[in-house]
Amino acid sequence: MRVEIWSDIACPWCYIGKARFEKGLAGFAHRDEVEVVHRSFELDPRLTKGETGTVIDMLAAKTGRTRAEAREMEEHVASNARSEGLGYRVDGRDYGSTFDIHRVLHLAKVRGRQDTLLDLVYRANFAEERSVFDVDTLVGLAVEAGLEDAEVRGVLADPDAYAAEVRADQREAAELGASGVPFFVLDRRYGVSGGQPAEVFTQALEQAWDSRTQAGAGA
Repeated sequence: MRVEIWSDIACPWCYIGKARFEKGLAGFAHRDEVEVVHRSFELDPRLTKGETGTVIDMLAAKTGRTRAEAREMEEHVASNARSEGLGYRVDGRDYGSTFDIHRVLHLAKVRGRQDTLLDLVYRANFAEERSVFDVDTLVGLAVEAGLEDAEVRGVLADPDAYAAEVRADQREAAELGASGVPFFVLDRRYGVSGGQPAEVFTQALEQAWDSRTQAGAGA
């Protein structure tokens, strides 16, 4: 059974949702027969390369709230992350275009290192004092995940490399009706939106598995 997860590394609920999904998957009896595929989704595709700023300022401007109120919003998300055992920095985090990061994640998928790189990028973005929008930082994370430095830099230097794959993922998300992330599609039978509790994912996996089994029995 295949589970496809549309997410963006700038999305804190994607970070939290991945951890919760993995806990839900761990409680699923047929977990060893589940293939997980990560797909691209940009929360803000209007951002241009090199356009960065701080998350608190961006949230305040986007929601029309004060910086103090935006920080309180971030503290709420942080408490959810920490309850899952995840690190989360409220202050000092950057935001920017994630398109290049998604392109490198597609390279990592080809090399069988996508999930590892995704975890490293999430951790760097939300828990550590590193900006994933810095080229050298991104390359360093990719190398840590097992990719070759020169190959990663080659992809980043070529704006067409894996760009079609990123756009195809985003187009497919729209066709499936996903207007936000995280968005989980189980065996193309069921969809789960948001960073749901682990037990919700376990139940959805069981439902999708039972549906698959029944369909097979009726074939």
